[in-house]
Amino acid sequence: MKKTIAIAGAGGYIGRWFIHNFKDKYKIIALSRREAVQNPDPDVEWRKVELFSITSTIEALRGVDYAIYLIHSMSALTRLDQGSFEDTDLLLADNFSRAAQANNIKQILYLGGILPKDVAEEKISIHLRSRLEVEKTLGSKGVPVTALRAGIIVGPGGSSFEMVRNLVRKLPALMCPKWTNSQTQAISLRDTMTIMDVCLGNPDVFGKSIEIGSPEILTYKGMLEETARVMGKRRWIFSVPIFSVGLSKLWVSFFGETPMKLVSPLVESLKHTLTLSEELRFKEKEIDYLSFRESVLEALNPENKLPKLPKFKNEREVKNTVRSIQRMPNTRHKSALWVANRYKVWLPTFFRFLINVKENERGDIGFFMLKGKKPMLQLTWIPDRSDIKRQLFYITGGWLVKRFDYGWLEFREVMNGRYMISAIHEFVPRLPWFVYINTQARIHLWVMNRFRDYLEKYKGF
Repeated sequence: MKKTIAIAGAGGYIGRWFIHNFKDKYKIIALSRREAVQNPDPDVEWRKVELFSITSTIEALRGVDYAIYLIHSMSALTRLDQGSFEDTDLLLADNFSRAAQANNIKQILYLGGILPKDVAEEKISIHLRSRLEVEKTLGSKGVPVTALRAGIIVGPGGSSFEMVRNLVRKLPALMCPKWTNSQTQAISLRDTMTIMDVCLGNPDVFGKSIEIGSPEILTYKGMLEETARVMGKRRWIFSVPIFSVGLSKLWVSFFGETPMKLVSPLVESLKHTLTLSEELRFKEKEIDYLSFRESVLEALNPENKLPKLPKFKNEREVKNTVRSIQRMPNTRHKSALWVANRYKVWLPTFFRFLINVKENERGDIGFFMLKGKKPMLQLTWIPDRSDIKRQLFYITGGWLVKRFDYGWLEFREVMNGRYMISAIHEFVPRLPWFVYINTQARIHLWVMNRFRDYLEKYKGF
């Protein structure tokens, strides 16, 4: 019987090629934020999911044996996103781990990044530190995780290689900053697919972190030079001792034709040497790895086109949606229940006579301005989806709110209580957009930062 595999991030580069290569071997359930209406592969089931919702994610993983997690939240899904990519990734991974636990998933296969050796966790780049946080969080609810840590995956359609290709294609001279002399071990898309296939459902790799890459060690400058040779381009590629990281981001983004939001964390990571360690390298199967040159030839082959996606339903999206995610150090080791209750007490105290909070017997909360009779914001507590580690409130009213049928506020513990996350999802303000982003949005962020400071300094019991 075929294993049933769910892929979160199925519409991305790795997900699309995995489906293309293994749709006959596995029963694949591809997860997407939008509903598929014309599917070129009827053997592949596309399920609509909202990964920010635990309930939706639990439903999407029904009947699944194993899951592949390929989510990296580098782009905003709402008009205003007041959350860093690393905090968003942390919350999404926590959602997925909870949903996987609820469905008794046997294994989560996660594709992350190689970590630098002999560097303290707090000193590695935000991008790589986030990958490690996701890896830990996916396994925090007891589902075995196999984390494949890779550097650049070279293949047709991959954003990292496309960036290299565009730099070589557009620039007759490439002035390379110091960070391009850092060493790494790239891996071909073909070999990545093979390793993923070997690891899926393999108990020998459950709970393990594995570094993958070809034996060939190159610098990023060397990759540019080799790519230029394969493309038949004569390029002057030289190193300079000074070239700020900030300027590098602008340069790579513009000439590499890659959005700054994708380039920025990647360039930050390139300052590290990212080579495989002997104890963590992949050993489950002997692989005849493609060299970097061979990988580039495959990536540039016009016959190797990125597999097509289904046609998705054009859904009428609500305008002016807002998501706001803030991470707070949980230095006092308090529960989400305690933090949610403390917020109700702290807010009117912080604003003194300006804001009042009223709570009814079932835990619903109204925030009122001065002695107003209509709440600014009305929250309805959802007890059956709340517990001591997560408190959930639906946004159900208020004169600052335009949409009452969707949107929620939550407080939750992540990374085994090391951090607390406060998040508002799919909030739609009533104020005109320009007014909102320059008033209410700024005030909300400021207030949550003050609440974070309060929690850090809290000395009570």
